[in-house]
Amino acid sequence: MAKEIERKFLVTNTSFISIAESSTNIRQAYISTNPDSTVRLRIKDSHAYMTVKGRNKGAVRDEWEFSIPCSDAVDMAQSLCGGFSIDKTRYIVDHMGWKWEIDVFHGRHEGLIVAEIEMPSADCQPPLPEFIGKEVTGDARYYNSILSLNPGIPA
Repeated sequence: MAKEIERKFLVTNTSFISIAESSTNIRQAYISTNPDSTVRLRIKDSHAYMTVKGRNKGAVRDEWEFSIPCSDAVDMAQSLCGGFSIDKTRYIVDHMGWKWEIDVFHGRHEGLIVAEIEMPSADCQPPLPEFIGKEVTGDARYYNSILSLNPGIPA
């Protein structure tokens, strides 16, 4: 079983775009938004995945991810979820040896920008880039599974 250990932050500006190593288009749908057993479908450019996650325990949670055919992801999203509810561009930014994933949301979450940093242990303190704002780790309003249920940006 894999563990996901990450912290999540709001982003204050788009200065990261000019220093990003790469960007990826992502669409997501949720078969289950239950915090104890979240099930996500994701298409990243031309690759698809099904991911199962357990409940957050601070910055840590169980995670299993499987590659699936894109056609299956699209069919499941349409049949089981009413389509894809999250649309975003993910930028990868290296800051002092740490890889930051910065999601710029589109569509119904336009204007929301969230940065995540995966860590080897929950007690790590990675250096924060200048574009990082308020920490929202553990704030369920910023979980993609919750965003998928609600239009707009959390207040």
